[in-house]
Amino acid sequence: MAPEYNNMELARAVIWKSSFLAIIIGLGCLLAPAPKASAMDPVTIALLAPVAIQAGKTLYPYVARGAANAGKGMVAMGMDTISVFRLPLGLLQCTVLAPFGGLSSGATNVVKGGIAPLKLGMHAAMLPLNMFGVPVIASGW
Repeated sequence: MAPEYNNMELARAVIWKSSFLAIIIGLGCLLAPAPKASAMDPVTIALLAPVAIQAGKTLYPYVARGAANAGKGMVAMGMDTISVFRLPLGLLQCTVLAPFGGLSSGATNVVKGGIAPLKLGMHAAMLPLNMFGVPVIASGW
């Protein structure tokens, strides 16, 4: 028959084991030897430099297109970040400006400000796809 533990003893045991495991992992990371740095032979670098330059020239259009697409995604994320501030603005409009006709615009701002973090997360998750040109930004949101 298994021994019975109350909730406090079980919580202490879990916290102690978790702390012990974190300390062991931390010490293992701190005491592990650092990797040694090594340099490449200058002759090898001289031989590979023209190949790297030619590869850079070949890949430039693709990298530029990916950067432009990522920029579009980041603009959408910036707009979502700014839209987050519509939530406190809407709450202010719903409470303080309600007697002056600010209730409807305040409710609209509360809803749009509440949805903005979800849109921001969605756009952040879809940013890698945007870099490859997949049109995942919904402009009608």
